[in-house]
Amino acid sequence: MTTDAPPKRYHHGSLPEALLAAAETVLLREGIPGLGLRAIAREAGVSHTAPKHHFGDMTGLVSELAAVGYGRLSGAMRDAAALHADVRERRNAIARAYVHFAYDNPAMFGLMFRDEIIDMQRPVLGGAAREAMRVMAAIIGAKDEPPDETPVSLSATEAMRITAAWGYVHGLATLLIDQRLRGIVKITPAFENPIDLVDQALNDVRFGFEAGEPA
Repeated sequence: MTTDAPPKRYHHGSLPEALLAAAETVLLREGIPGLGLRAIAREAGVSHTAPKHHFGDMTGLVSELAAVGYGRLSGAMRDAAALHADVRERRNAIARAYVHFAYDNPAMFGLMFRDEIIDMQRPVLGGAAREAMRVMAAIIGAKDEPPDETPVSLSATEAMRITAAWGYVHGLATLLIDQRLRGIVKITPAFENPIDLVDQALNDVRFGFEAGEPA
């Protein structure tokens, strides 16, 4: 008795993209522990050797997938910022976009910060992460430099402020993903759910430099 070969789920010439899509499907369905070259190849309907051929090893594949996540995060922050002309509203919109991206994509967001399985030294991932940080630097009013290989230049004050801002929004994102805010919501009638609480908390925060503050 013969069995049919697994159907090809990719178009000619786009196998790496198909493998990344399959990896994301596995990630969403089974979480990080479920990621494996054979599982991803099986999901894509290709030979178990295909992922290694295109990405070298598991680290290479998941690093490319994390780069996709950073690209989406950058896009979400840019799109949110573009909706606001007021500087303060634009900065808060970037912060909300960061938190909402994490809340809506917990598996991908978690992968993006798992340094034990991804390699930030890989050019594609390192570049995507730097670009996300460049967009996020607008939260504190840092220079909006073009996305090239030149690092964003930050003063000591800017570096400290972006560290504090990043810590704040990343902490809120983590609390949401880990469902640590439900207890607070239960004992206040002001908010229906944790994301509403976080949105209001972000609205009440002043990010960046205000008029008259030293840069």
